[in-house]
Amino acid sequence: MTIVLIAEGLYLAAAGLLAAGVRRDPERQARAWLLPAVAAVALHAAAHAAGWREDGGLDLHFFAALSLVGLGMAALTTLYGARGRMAALGVVTFPVAAASLLAWALAGPAPGEALGWRLQLHAWSALLAYATLAVAALLAGLLWAQERALRRREFHPWLRALPPLVQLESLLLRTIAVGFALLTATLLTGVLFVENLLAQHLVHKTVLSVLSWLAFGALLWGRWRHGWRGRTAVRWTLLAMALLVLAFFGSKFVLELVLGRT
Repeated sequence: MTIVLIAEGLYLAAAGLLAAGVRRDPERQARAWLLPAVAAVALHAAAHAAGWREDGGLDLHFFAALSLVGLGMAALTTLYGARGRMAALGVVTFPVAAASLLAWALAGPAPGEALGWRLQLHAWSALLAYATLAVAALLAGLLWAQERALRRREFHPWLRALPPLVQLESLLLRTIAVGFALLTATLLTGVLFVENLLAQHLVHKTVLSVLSWLAFGALLWGRWRHGWRGRTAVRWTLLAMALLVLAFFGSKFVLELVLGRT
């Protein structure tokens, strides 16, 4: 629990430093946030690794999966920010990661599962896909807010913390492309390696995941073929992400927390 509390403090410190930088001078934002962010991500990962050793396997129950997706979002944000792009995203993702980590810690240990490498590949592909596409959904929200503010000529200070509209849109599409590739790998490994699909009550999860995959694919195709951008890209991104959240966390919430199944 000590590791968790230290990680919580570091996440909140990094988010606070980023928020303060946005208020002062976003264009000359210091890198003071980077060290606590990297340390928080490392401790977050270490907490899960320690839990896996104690439980004898990989814990992918609801709160553990939620925490791992939060970890992926924080790690991706730190990577973006270290390269000088979209560090301000950490104002949202770092508190989300901290909250998900705390929820996992408070939920208590759950039995680990000794998964073979095939199912581990499927699980890690899924978690990375969800984390990447969740960041894409946040970028879509920022793109919508930025476009709306500029259209209304409302020049808020936080706008200076964002890259130009075209660059933000390009970053969004590249993030979606990476997430789409990971989601494709998730579906393929699921078809190849997950047995007894009907017996495991995974049909609804699979259907929603495929619908999300089709929506993200349609967005990428529409961007390439018809130049979709702006509000159209935002709507497709949020629709596809909503389907993905229902597929994974919605189904896990109902099965594990409502029906008591694993």
